[in-house]
Amino acid sequence: MTELMTDIPRSLEETIGQARESTLLAIESGYRRLQVDLAIPEIALQGQRLAWSFSELFRDCGMGLKVLFADTGAAALARRDWGEVPFRVDDLGSRNFPIERKMATEDEIYLLPCPSAVEVQKVEELCNLAGDRPVILLAPQLEDVSIVGIGYAARQLRERFLSTLDTSYYLRPMEGAVVLRRFPAPWQVWRELEDDGYELLHEGGQKPMAEALDRILAGTDADEGEKATPVPTKKPGMLTNLQRFLRALSN
Repeated sequence: MTELMTDIPRSLEETIGQARESTLLAIESGYRRLQVDLAIPEIALQGQRLAWSFSELFRDCGMGLKVLFADTGAAALARRDWGEVPFRVDDLGSRNFPIERKMATEDEIYLLPCPSAVEVQKVEELCNLAGDRPVILLAPQLEDVSIVGIGYAARQLRERFLSTLDTSYYLRPMEGAVVLRRFPAPWQVWRELEDDGYELLHEGGQKPMAEALDRILAGTDADEGEKATPVPTKKPGMLTNLQRFLRALSN
């Protein structure tokens, strides 16, 4: 593949802009359980920032928009920082105040900033109760193996709930490469070039995982079995893209 691309995002702001556009397109296409997956270090610390940016897309919903943080502390902090807003800010509930009591018939759309594997059961319950109302998971951490484990329980979790989610946007910057998915485009793997541009190595209908991604980066397309130029292990500027994201997150 020789296709070149110049719109790989160069900052967190550009990333959020692309994610917002892709998520709107997915909702308009009828998808209702969506995740915006940003595989960027420290992204969980940006939950309030992500929620605020995405809330601007749905201000027309008024009080029909509900932003649900993982815990009461994060929700209280957002209410303090945001002040009076035309939508509702709450948390995912607790044993004494379950998630169904947080929901209302006038709710139209739910935003969940950075839910972790600890909250996966609450998130699943919310999605089931939401029905046809969109639920958008912003930078979810639902597959943290340190919490859910790697055995039978984790496999059950994937089969029961995680497999019901659709990815409207995915970005994973790597050393010398980027994995990207922008709905409705397929999953893509891009190689960073010496001139700070990118070259397409692979695209397909499934997220490239583990061995498949390794083969793509090594120069063998996982789907087509074709040889491609491998991503170099060392080259000048190979960390440029990742460093940009780290700088953006520190601002």
